[in-house]
Amino acid sequence: MAWSLPRPSFRVWLLLILLALGGALVLLDPRGGPEYGEVPRDEAGEPDYYLEGARLTRFDAEGRAHQRLDTPRLVHTPHDDVTRLQTPDARLHDSAGRVWYARADSGVLGPGGNPLTLSGDARLNAPEERWQLDTEVLHFDADTGHAWSDTPALLRQPPQRMSGDRFDAWIHDNRARLTDNVRGHHPPETREESPP
Repeated sequence: MAWSLPRPSFRVWLLLILLALGGALVLLDPRGGPEYGEVPRDEAGEPDYYLEGARLTRFDAEGRAHQRLDTPRLVHTPHDDVTRLQTPDARLHDSAGRVWYARADSGVLGPGGNPLTLSGDARLNAPEERWQLDTEVLHFDADTGHAWSDTPALLRQPPQRMSGDRFDAWIHDNRARLTDNVRGHHPPETREESPP
C-alpha cells in the first residue's frame, strides 16, 4: 500500500514563494540597519538635534559667509541655546577677504551663534601675516571680529616668538596685542657677508 501526501494548494505555494523572496531580499539588502551614535547628554540637558560630519557656515548681515566650522559632531541643546562642537576647524573671514584659521579640541557657539569659544589646544593662524597663536581657551566674537584669550598665550612669527597672559586680535583691523607678563625672543637678523 502506497502512502500519498496531499498536494499543497495554490495559496500554500504562493505563501512559500513570498517567504522565499522576502528572505532573499533580506540577504541581498546592502543598507543594513541605521547606524546612530549614542545620544550625547551633559549638564545642559538632552539635545534637540545633533549632526555628525557637519559643516556649518554663518553669514553676516550683508549675506557674505564670515565663519565656517567643520566638525565631526555638532550638538545643540535648546535649554541654553548653545551648540557644542567636537574638534572644530574654523575659517574666519575678515572684512578685507582674508581667511584666518582656528582649531581646538572642543568648541561652543553661544546663544544665537555668538561668541565662538574654542577650548583645549586652541590655535589661531593668520597665514598672510605668517603668525600663529597657541593658547588654552580662545574666544571669537563674529560680530566685531574680536578674538581674545584670557589664558597664557604664545604668539609665533618665525623666527620670533612672544608669550603673555592675555591676547587680543581685531581681525577686521589686522591688529593683535599681547599684554601682562609679556616675554619675547627676537633673534638678531643675520647679515650676509660679502665675499672678499
